[in-house]
Amino acid sequence: MSVLDRATLEDSTLADLHAIASELGIDGYRRLRKGDLIDTLLTHQGADLGERAEEDPESDDDESSAASSRRRRGRRGGRGRGAAGRTDAPTDEVADAEPVESPVDDAEEPSARSSRRSRSGRRPRGEESSESRDERRSDKPREEEPEAEIVEGVVELLANGSGFLRVSPPEASDKDVYISAAQVKRCELVRGDKVSGPRRAPHRSERYPSLVRIDTVNGRAAAELSDRVRFDDLPVAFPTERFKLGSDDDTLKAIEFLTPFGRGSRVVITGGRWAGKSHVLRKLAEALSEVKDVTVFAALAGVRPEETAEWTGGPVTPGAAVTFAASAEAQDNAVELVIDQARRLAARGEHAVVLVDTLDGLHQLSARKVLASARKIVDGGSLTVIATSSEPFGGETTVIALDAALATSGRFPALDLSASGALRPELLVGEAGAKAIAKERAKALPR
Repeated sequence: MSVLDRATLEDSTLADLHAIASELGIDGYRRLRKGDLIDTLLTHQGADLGERAEEDPESDDDESSAASSRRRRGRRGGRGRGAAGRTDAPTDEVADAEPVESPVDDAEEPSARSSRRSRSGRRPRGEESSESRDERRSDKPREEEPEAEIVEGVVELLANGSGFLRVSPPEASDKDVYISAAQVKRCELVRGDKVSGPRRAPHRSERYPSLVRIDTVNGRAAAELSDRVRFDDLPVAFPTERFKLGSDDDTLKAIEFLTPFGRGSRVVITGGRWAGKSHVLRKLAEALSEVKDVTVFAALAGVRPEETAEWTGGPVTPGAAVTFAASAEAQDNAVELVIDQARRLAARGEHAVVLVDTLDGLHQLSARKVLASARKIVDGGSLTVIATSSEPFGGETTVIALDAALATSGRFPALDLSASGALRPELLVGEAGAKAIAKERAKALPR
């Protein structure tokens, strides 16, 4: 067998080295890195030469010295050529894509590595003392991390328990921030919560930035909301505190005294086309926005694009808005997003009002869930829902029916008293007020 030198071996491909190792009967050669494999081949060759020298004592010593000299020259030359520009691909440095810290095969115990290291007077390639690594880390200057940006948005949960912070709800965007499942569980987040906190940039394999921590939930410190109670488990009662609108508008005056509603009421504004349902809802938004300790939300689903523009810049900015061109699913999601946020406020003892225009484009079940969310919580907060619809759904506590004929002819208030009314009005306006309402309704009934 010809004598192998390091230079020749380093210029060989990994496949050729595997073939040579197989011929020499070296076990576990596929687990070795290229540098270690070359050292093993040279060590194995040295053992073979020693055995042959014992069998043939008359062999020329000069040949052995020349081989050793070539190995030393090849070792130096191989390093020089590697620094100058070897053509081997980086993936060839590791056999069979094993990790750098590959396990030692039975054919080469750690003691063999130590003896090889002592004979060569240097460490094999890929091995580095922890001291030198620590020194290199300490000498390298650390870059200062940029200050984390504070973001705010609305929570949207995913099926796997994690979620996203929608910065422009309800639409998704590349600026949305990922919320881990652990953060969702720790802060008991639900869909619709308004959350703020610092974010970090996405890592190499990530598309979205991630939320570092949650600082506030719906304007309150996250630490204060650890005692959250499920909204549907809270005891409820009929509304007893009437909303005083205090408006000079004739229609709102008629609504306040003839179709009263209070904190926790379930209100539907009905009427045919051009009866003025959306106009009345905007008037109510203006009046309710002046009521203290009440948070007013608006959700537009299935409206005209022009009506969306009318709400923008008004006293109540819609939390979600989709036009009638959107699918029923998109309209459901837009309204539920706002309703869920109001539910959280009511569960925490606050008072919320949600104005919905309109329920007509929603699925029947979704529309009923929206109305059913309205309630007065015993010794707690309240959620009032006021929605427009072509027809009553059932389950309302107050129905405000508008007359399209009166509205289109400019005769206001365009209130259809015969189709309007409030459930248990005496709880809102007292016995005398309830009798007055019944008297006015009787006048409107046909004889």
